[in-house]
Amino acid sequence: MDTDQSEPTGGEAALPPERSIDLDGLKALAHPLRVQIVDTLSIWGPFTASGLAERLGESSGATSYHLRQLEKQGFVREVTGRGTGRERWWERVPGGIAIRPQTLRESPSARAVGDMISREWSRSREALLRDYEEHGLDQLPPKWTDASEVSTVNVRLTADELASMAGDVMAVLDTYVARYRGRTDPDARPVQVHFNAFPVLDARRAAPSGTTPTPQGGDNHGNS
Repeated sequence: MDTDQSEPTGGEAALPPERSIDLDGLKALAHPLRVQIVDTLSIWGPFTASGLAERLGESSGATSYHLRQLEKQGFVREVTGRGTGRERWWERVPGGIAIRPQTLRESPSARAVGDMISREWSRSREALLRDYEEHGLDQLPPKWTDASEVSTVNVRLTADELASMAGDVMAVLDTYVARYRGRTDPDARPVQVHFNAFPVLDARRAAPSGTTPTPQGGDNHGNS
């Protein structure tokens, strides 16, 4: 599941509804650059097509085209009242994105597309965690590294127990996402929770032609 908190809120509020992607939605995301665009907007907040192009090492024509395709399927939307006709700002549509096993079992094409999207999400997660582990101690104040958690827990469970544990953990995370969604506190920064929970660094990220990130927001994103 991919959880986004890009819409401002005045205190703790209910999260937007989660979206389970059908085959059409899978096909709309079936391009590495589209996954990277959704991922970038989820973590950093609104961007223009040219800003995304600079960040992702692509042409503005390519990012504009893929933004329009993502808009058609409801993954992104134009930021109301910001920018001009020549410089439109885009944001993630709030709400979780879930790729369900039932959808992947429907056809070989659904499985192939879902696997590609999951690989891109995994690549992004791994790059951010590796960046934190390699550079966090050098780039972050001690309060941030002391607050972070990178953990692996091994336990034997039944399928029902696993579902119950996962539900309990997600309920806690949803509470925090709703509480801090869209905040503008200058001391806050993007944080990812897997469970690993660590601040996202501003160092160069792994991408085909990556560039140094320029943070634009305070979103939190993960997927499974």
